[in-house]
Amino acid sequence: MRRFPYVVLDVFTNQPMQGNPLAVFSEARGLSDAEMQSIAKETNLSETTFILPRDAAAERERGVRVRIFTPTEELPFAGHPTLGTATYLRSAAQLPSNQVDLELNIGKIPVTFEERGKDAPFGEMCQSDPEFGQTHELNAVAQMAGLEPADLRDDVPIQTVSTGVAFAIVPVKTLRAMHSLTNVFSWQTALRYLNRTDAKFAYFICTETDEPGPGGPQANIHARMFFYNGEDPATGSAAGCAAAWMARYKVAKSGERLLIEQGVEMKRRSQLYVRADVANDKIVNVRVGGQAVIIARGEFELP
Repeated sequence: MRRFPYVVLDVFTNQPMQGNPLAVFSEARGLSDAEMQSIAKETNLSETTFILPRDAAAERERGVRVRIFTPTEELPFAGHPTLGTATYLRSAAQLPSNQVDLELNIGKIPVTFEERGKDAPFGEMCQSDPEFGQTHELNAVAQMAGLEPADLRDDVPIQTVSTGVAFAIVPVKTLRAMHSLTNVFSWQTALRYLNRTDAKFAYFICTETDEPGPGGPQANIHARMFFYNGEDPATGSAAGCAAAWMARYKVAKSGERLLIEQGVEMKRRSQLYVRADVANDKIVNVRVGGQAVIIARGEFELP
């Protein structure tokens, strides 16, 4: 039997059993594409990553090669797998490195770290510069989401943004409407709409936020994201798109770091820190940060 070790991390949190869980396979050489996809389906987490070690010179130049799979497909980029995998690599090296570079299917993504005392280190990834796509008609998006048109903001556009994966950023007026998505959102209905657009998913955001609980920081943005595997507790790729969108439409100032809370309705509270810069009327330097904690270790046995 071939044995493949893995760890499970909770990402975008410093508390076990919160945030978004991620499986990281630390030595994936010898696994075929089909086997990686089957393992990701077996873990049934929103994403599973596979590290493909190579010689030190190549890793210094291009980064550590990592592939990201959902239970049904490979992704070119995703946020919580990037942060979680980089956090694991930094921990496994037992060195307080300030930066871990990953080579994903979209290219090299750096993750920088800062120490937080006894708490889990804080990592921040710099995502690709955003591409702004189509704007969406408000009534059509409300119907797609199961909401009323009055539930959506009309002072800023609903627009597709991509820093590697395309999300329609949907600004919602109230926390009440955000909570109601639990009962009214249908992935099949949403998919029929999304398949006619340039967006792969929709990311719902609201400036009304929940109370954080004892000792927790107050968030600036409440967010939710649904996909074919259910609801996602934390979506780093979408958070980067939201940061770019907020900077473009002056929901956030250039370089201002905001805290997005996600996964609250799932009882998997996640904390995603985002910021983006405005330079010469362009949005650049999109950054998404947070913490991650290792909660399990094991190995898969395959013929």
